[in-house]
Amino acid sequence: MSKIAIIGAGKWGQALHYAVSCENEALITSRTPKDIKNFVTLDEAMNCEYLIIAIPAQSIREWLKNNFIFKGQKILVAAKGIEASSGAFLKEIYEEFVPLENLGFISGPSFAAEVIKGLPTALVLNSTSKKLYDEFSLFFPSFIKTYYSDDVVGAEIAGAYKNVLAIASGICNGLNLGQNAQASLISRGLVEMERFSRSFGAKSETFMGLSGAGDLFLTASSTMSRNFRVGLGLAQNKSLEDILEELGEVAEGVKTSEAIYNLCEKHNIYAPIAKEVKLILEGKSPKDSLKDLLNS
Repeated sequence: MSKIAIIGAGKWGQALHYAVSCENEALITSRTPKDIKNFVTLDEAMNCEYLIIAIPAQSIREWLKNNFIFKGQKILVAAKGIEASSGAFLKEIYEEFVPLENLGFISGPSFAAEVIKGLPTALVLNSTSKKLYDEFSLFFPSFIKTYYSDDVVGAEIAGAYKNVLAIASGICNGLNLGQNAQASLISRGLVEMERFSRSFGAKSETFMGLSGAGDLFLTASSTMSRNFRVGLGLAQNKSLEDILEELGEVAEGVKTSEAIYNLCEKHNIYAPIAKEVKLILEGKSPKDSLKDLLNS
């Protein structure tokens, strides 16, 4: 049996499956059967020693409870978000089911559409175990450059927070506020998420690298980003329900904005951009939010 399987066959899961299949036999599975090479049942996939799990943050706790049995598997988490209902980071959720030394987390700028074309990409594999990184890095093809970091919390926060900032950037773009405003928003957003991270023990340098600035600049500046497109829709006065229906995919920033807002309230963290995104998603006028941001 193959050593590695991808669980979750959305666009990112399929892109990762393509990448690791370049030099390995890799399996893939999802809740809904798909016409993909080496698509297997969940039971077959779970028998692999190495797993890449690309299940959205808001769904993963329930999925682990109902489907996962730990058999010593080594897991690379390929989702970015914070659980809205509890404020839990993905690491905290996975640790209920898997020892921390068996867990790694993907971060960095990486649109699925470019990975599946074999375009050059750089990823950070974050884990407390350098050995785990060494093992997983061997699965990636030559067009993906991998780096190691042990700052799991920093990578998680950066990966989750940048989706919220991408919504804000999409709103800025949709309101035609100009490139000065967008650059200011993105750069202040980077400061904001680094400030947020200090309350949770992250390393500041993480936010200057691929996991932080790299992923933020990509996600907050392109219509290839689902979260950016959510912001565009909100600026056009579309309902959130209609926007998400048009997307047909999960935009993690929507639920993550709620989680970040609640954590900021709990820990008294100043996060004006994330706050306004949350309020806009609840119905506040983007133009009113702009005024409040300029006066904050």
